[in-house]
Amino acid sequence: MNRSLLDAYTFTPSTVVVLGCSYGPDSMALFHLLLEKRKEVPFQLVVAHVNHNKRRASEKEKEQLEAICKQVEVPFEYMKIENYGEDNFHNEARQIRYHFFEKVCEKYDATYLMTAHHADDLMETILMRIVRGATLAGYAGFSKKFDYKGYQLVRPLYEVTKEDILTYCKKNHVPYAIDKSNFQSVYTRNRYRKTVLPFLKKEDRNVHLRFLQFHDKLMEANAFIEKERDKAYHHLIQGENLTFSISQFQTIEPFLQKEILAKMLSNFYQDDLVLITEKHLYLLLDLMKRKASSLSLQLPNEVEAVKSYDTFCLRKVVKSINSYEIEISSYVQLPNGHILEQLETCDETSNNVTRISSKEVKLPLVVRTRKIGDKMALKGQNGHRKVKDILIDKKIPIAERELWPIVVDATGEIVFLPGLKKSKFDKKKSESYDIILRYQ
Repeated sequence: MNRSLLDAYTFTPSTVVVLGCSYGPDSMALFHLLLEKRKEVPFQLVVAHVNHNKRRASEKEKEQLEAICKQVEVPFEYMKIENYGEDNFHNEARQIRYHFFEKVCEKYDATYLMTAHHADDLMETILMRIVRGATLAGYAGFSKKFDYKGYQLVRPLYEVTKEDILTYCKKNHVPYAIDKSNFQSVYTRNRYRKTVLPFLKKEDRNVHLRFLQFHDKLMEANAFIEKERDKAYHHLIQGENLTFSISQFQTIEPFLQKEILAKMLSNFYQDDLVLITEKHLYLLLDLMKRKASSLSLQLPNEVEAVKSYDTFCLRKVVKSINSYEIEISSYVQLPNGHILEQLETCDETSNNVTRISSKEVKLPLVVRTRKIGDKMALKGQNGHRKVKDILIDKKIPIAERELWPIVVDATGEIVFLPGLKKSKFDKKKSESYDIILRYQ
């Protein structure tokens, strides 16, 4: 294991690398490699660290990593996950983590987002998916690199074993901490890590190379299949609504039917297909064949499949919540399926974005549901207007009005009606402001 692992990537003085970095040996080994590479080419390196807030040692690890970043003059971006919902912990943490990484990449206009996933991680993922069932791409594990929103997500340690990483850390005196939760058998991945991988490595010390070959062959076949799938997909599904005619779908070859459904599901689960198995695909196919005119099927993480006569669709379920009140931090997942986030910069000027001066409102800002009698002072208008009337004028369905987010300050003054109206507190881009909120 050496700097040649980074030779596949372009480094120039204008290159920006955001490293998703824990304080574990994998991340710290990659951090060390990048620092060594920076001695050759003065590219910009940024560390993005997430405290999952599940262990007492997390705070100390954050402080140690931040101190190292300060010493080597690397910007340190940090977030702490304060609350979790009722979803699968690992999946929810992953979603929050990658959303944070995405924001950091956007802030620094990143060329690469690098993570320290390695060959042992790949073997664990492939084994778990073989046992659970998955799509062809799912069986292949995860990709070494792929393009994402203007930058590349890459995993330079993809072909390196955990043993190689630990040896590298020891040889180069790389500091790190061991997450003891990685040894708890309550987590499925840990059971593979403790039991199955040691057995396979005992049978063949280079077994990770066999898994890499398996991955490469499946991805090569999958690339061909995806071309055929995409032709059928775009003919079947028009626009962004994940809806199609069942009778038209049933004219497609059965193998491609499952591939189309997997592509639709990726809109909700991205490349994390651990939650979705082949069993779910067969349940969806069975749903379409049922004689009843109207049926639905609940999938993980509040995703719903609905059959209505000849129409099939996938959609996010809005939880049955009558009201909510959430203090706004950097990122808020709203019960209506949308996101409210606080940004450092943003060029957008639509009703999805507002710019506010903290000198004119009382903090903290809170996002909540509508209350009887809510009124807001609209930008550029005299007096106040009822929020209820605004929702009616905008033809917001009754079912959505009760959950529509309203941003207020600590006095209860409405400062933003996301997606619909800006208040008198909204500032032009040329004016003075220190808070940017975006609804999406």
